[in-house]
Amino acid sequence: MCLKTAVYDILLDIFYNSCVLFVFVSCKISFFDSMKIATVGTIGAGTMGAGIALVAAQAGKKVVVYDTNKVVLENAQKYWQSTIDRLIEKGKLTAEEGLKVGSNLMVTMDLFDLSKADLIIEAIIENMEVKKSLFSELSSVVSSNTILASNTSSLSITAIAAACKNPAQMIGIHFFNPAPLMPLVEVIPALQTDSSVIELVRNEIMGWKKTIVIAKDTPGFIVNRVARAYYGESIRILEEGIANEITIDYAMKTYGGFKMGPFELMDLIGNDINYTVTKTVWEQFFFEPRYQPSLTQKALVDAGRLGKKTGHGYYDYSTKAENLEPNKDVGLAERICNRVLAMLMNEAAETLYLDIASEQ
Repeated sequence: MCLKTAVYDILLDIFYNSCVLFVFVSCKISFFDSMKIATVGTIGAGTMGAGIALVAAQAGKKVVVYDTNKVVLENAQKYWQSTIDRLIEKGKLTAEEGLKVGSNLMVTMDLFDLSKADLIIEAIIENMEVKKSLFSELSSVVSSNTILASNTSSLSITAIAAACKNPAQMIGIHFFNPAPLMPLVEVIPALQTDSSVIELVRNEIMGWKKTIVIAKDTPGFIVNRVARAYYGESIRILEEGIANEITIDYAMKTYGGFKMGPFELMDLIGNDINYTVTKTVWEQFFFEPRYQPSLTQKALVDAGRLGKKTGHGYYDYSTKAENLEPNKDVGLAERICNRVLAMLMNEAAETLYLDIASEQ
């Protein structure tokens, strides 16, 4: 298989299966089953933390969800109940199974309630110093056998592990939003992570009906690194006045074969989150120009236009919004696709070359 064909196939896989990447990194690991995970803790009860908690509860784990904000915890409980009710209505859960899932979930505002957890997954703000402070404190609460994990999408797991009393038990477990629906999870060992922890976490999360990839601890890991090109080149095309958002989205879906266009995807993710990840990857790659954030992104964040969650982003989601029509010129669409795909292929080729991802 030629490199170009292999790279292109990998690129399409990023956005097939709900815009995630199914690639596997070679990792020699041995079987390890001396520890069983019965109780899971999650830190942060926002959209991601609550979603991860629900996934664990559906897998039969007892889950303790910690947050410092009572309202956020209450909202998480409402989300769990409404989701369980919908699953029962759709016949995906029986009433008895729904009660079991609900009973597996508990909330707390006391960090010490996580002391008995076998695995703790952090899902808070993407800020290195905040995460380091949290894990430093958490290390004094839990036992040395508790596996500590961060759901960070771009920050160094090795750097976070350095703040732990026992760095060997630290690992990255990166879910994608919404966690209950997205099948892919990136597992990222730190430089200090014990090899047995990698195998245990891999098998555990697979048991939660997720597809696992082992990623190197590099900025953005696999998906968010390659995806920078999808967003970045699309924004450049917009800024150059070649096409508007809906035309670029139309071109990438109709001629590029992607399930979601870059602008509707950024609005779904949240422009604040997307901008932060882009900025983090750029800074961690020592300000590599190709990862540089866009002033357009920053302006949207500054204006509070964060996407669907605020009702306005690249698109206006209000009831009074005009229904825009894309420019369906074939030549323009091909020009857009060629530019974006070229940047994606370059990024994917580098991940292959550096053994961050493999053709498999």
